[in-house]
Amino acid sequence: MAGLFSHLLLATEHTEFDTGAETVAMDLAQRCQLPLATVVPLVSNPEYEALAPQIAARAEREASTKIGQLRAQAETVGVTIDLHVRRGEEPYREIVQEAQEQGSDVIIIRRRGKRSFLANLLVGEMVSKVVAHAPCHVLIVPRESRMWRQRVLAAAEPTGQGRQVVATAAAVASQCGLPLHLVSVIAAEGLRPSAQAFVSDMLRQVRLGGLVAQGEVLSGNPFKEILAAAASSGSDLIVMGSRGDSRIGRALVGGVAQKVMGLSEHPVLVLHSQ
Repeated sequence: MAGLFSHLLLATEHTEFDTGAETVAMDLAQRCQLPLATVVPLVSNPEYEALAPQIAARAEREASTKIGQLRAQAETVGVTIDLHVRRGEEPYREIVQEAQEQGSDVIIIRRRGKRSFLANLLVGEMVSKVVAHAPCHVLIVPRESRMWRQRVLAAAEPTGQGRQVVATAAAVASQCGLPLHLVSVIAAEGLRPSAQAFVSDMLRQVRLGGLVAQGEVLSGNPFKEILAAAASSGSDLIVMGSRGDSRIGRALVGGVAQKVMGLSEHPVLVLHSQ
């Protein structure tokens, strides 16, 4: 998405769980004619490694193999890759730090890995922490996902962040030549007038830019309504905001975003709050 994203960062451990994220990241880089910054985080504990140097050496050999495979994969699709290996006790910190140093505007990452089936409703703990602490937007990609080609769904409320969600989703849809579907979920019927006014205003604005767009106000459980709307509209990318607390020592993502991230069959772009 040239003009929307200019500094992509793929965070990968190059496992079977990273396949979707790697595919989408390289597709984005190819379409946008952008280099792809890539960070491979390695868990590192100097004290332990000093006691077991053979384990550290094996980890280095495995990392070297993965790096070679990633470079070959990128070369095959004509993408220039700028690859960095970062070592630390907390992989999410290394990813966030790399994004800060690179000036990234989006981190592309898998949804979960081996040990996270029960963690944070199908979203890996590391990924949840990246979303909570990232200095930029985060694109969470399920293992089997591919680049969106059908429709973009914006899940937004009548707030400042909601307007940012719609603007970003509209930019993605426009630059990919896709229609937009806007959904606003209310908790009570008394909120319907303001939500409807918001949806109507947003649709008017994006249509002025020539975008094909539809919208609706739904009531019920927010994450269930968003996922159902994505399925019924044929949307294969969800754009939404996150309510969280990124204070040191905590990594919380809003419950709705967390569940949508964990249960969506398609990529979810979670916007960084401005």
